[in-house]
Amino acid sequence: MDLIKRNTPRKIKITPNINPYAAGSVLVEFGNTKVHVTATVEETIPSWMRDQKKGWVTGEYSMLPTSTHTRSRRERKGPSGRTQEIQRLIGRSMRAALNLEKLGERTVTLDCDVLVADGGTRTASISGAFVALKIALESLIKEGKISENPIKEQIAALSVGIDSEGKIIADLNYEEDSSCETDMNIVMTRSGKFVEVQGTAEGEPFSREYLEQLLNVASTALEDVFAEQDAAWEKVCN
Repeated sequence: MDLIKRNTPRKIKITPNINPYAAGSVLVEFGNTKVHVTATVEETIPSWMRDQKKGWVTGEYSMLPTSTHTRSRRERKGPSGRTQEIQRLIGRSMRAALNLEKLGERTVTLDCDVLVADGGTRTASISGAFVALKIALESLIKEGKISENPIKEQIAALSVGIDSEGKIIADLNYEEDSSCETDMNIVMTRSGKFVEVQGTAEGEPFSREYLEQLLNVASTALEDVFAEQDAAWEKVCN
């Protein structure tokens, strides 16, 4: 039985250097989903990291009020539980890509602001944040603040799911995500290693066969994401 309905992502576009004031920035688009990502470098580290002789990378995430079908309120009293969870995911994903000792005692903050939310905002944020981070690190090298690039692995992320007919779909849009039986977010390195796998059965539990197929589809579809990251980086170099 063929379980796969779509094993390629929606149209992807990553536009680098979208913000002239950031150390690194991109506008990342997956279908109608659009996220503005900036990287800021600070010559300091959290107090609890003192004497560890390494840097820190963290993420911030927010959705603009009109990024969804109905206006959502700004989180003026602090991030919600969902927002905090996504911020931690972004930070963990970026730190998995780096040798933090080579970064030196400085902090890079990746701010991911969702302009339009049509599914996969956290995975789009991660895929865009990697490019913004790479741009910022290259700036540090050019400025002589670090001697070599701390990046160990290229990182990207994508959502996959199982629809009501039992078919697997890569890179779910909002409508597909809201009606799917299983939703999974996968962060991987280009060498095929997993940074994080978040999967939940919204309806019927899924089998090991489905799990393996979901991972396979994500791995295949992420090749397109890695290729678009490469294309964005080539624009920076040119």
